[in-house]
Amino acid sequence: MDLMPHQQAERATQKAQENTEELVELITRAIREDGTAEPLNGLFLQRASSPREPLHGVSDLALCVIAQGSKAVFLGQERYQYDPAHYLLSAAGLPLVGHVLEASKRRPYLSLRLKLDPALVGAVMAQAGHPLQPNQANVRAIKVSTLDAGLLDAVVRLVRLLENPTEAPFLASLIAREIVYRLLRGEQGDRLRHIAPPSEYTVPIVMAIERLHKDFDQPLRIDTMARELGMSTSGFHHQFKAVTAMSPLQFQKRLRLQQARRLMFGEGLDAASTAYRVGYNDASQFNREYKRLFGVPPMRDVDRLRDGARQNGGLGVD
Repeated sequence: MDLMPHQQAERATQKAQENTEELVELITRAIREDGTAEPLNGLFLQRASSPREPLHGVSDLALCVIAQGSKAVFLGQERYQYDPAHYLLSAAGLPLVGHVLEASKRRPYLSLRLKLDPALVGAVMAQAGHPLQPNQANVRAIKVSTLDAGLLDAVVRLVRLLENPTEAPFLASLIAREIVYRLLRGEQGDRLRHIAPPSEYTVPIVMAIERLHKDFDQPLRIDTMARELGMSTSGFHHQFKAVTAMSPLQFQKRLRLQQARRLMFGEGLDAASTAYRVGYNDASQFNREYKRLFGVPPMRDVDRLRDGARQNGGLGVD
């Protein structure tokens, strides 16, 4: 007998709740201590038993799903919050700040991040017949959307493979393909088509981001970069900010300061030496901008990171 619409909705809601509960159980068994693990290639699990200090890092092209708790991600001045009812889709190479908001020992924060292979996205696009829409050049490189039942079900089946290691090598790639297909069919499909395989609209911005990562310590000449990319200076600036939520100069500054943090934390450099290494000629300007981003002066921040690493089993800079 066919179900009434309200009965179908109730069943879908119940199934989604069951899937979320199973995802909590699967991640809990897979990662028993606070931290991050990569049990399958490209699949990262995270657990935290308390809200953490905001962590700075560089994004992948990835699908991010929370099983329990909530998190805020900042791109420039823009804030994106998500939870078990929502997913986040990010482009590669973005300097982000992530902040776990809800977490406790009784109900730890549990999440997963699945790196998406641009080649796979392109192949699924071609097979599924998803053309690129030419009127969507300025597509933001990060967004949060509602996690629909089909996508959640595919994610659960992928994580379920962690408990079936003999099946994982054969089925993981198939489920990843399904996940990409469901993303392309979903609310963020148009965004994924633009931020994954570089299109004629995003190639210049992708190239600019790659160059900024490579030459973050070099002086930034926006006019020259725009000309080399075949764009006007104003057009380049507008499209770069439309994608990354930052101007090229703000983007470079964020990369420099994040690299400085890694150098001081990982290599034990002092603030003055680090400032020079990442492209600053003025140590006082470096100190001001570092404090503005991270909240405290450089060496005090590094001491804080080391204390946090000792308390959290080695976790420091993401």
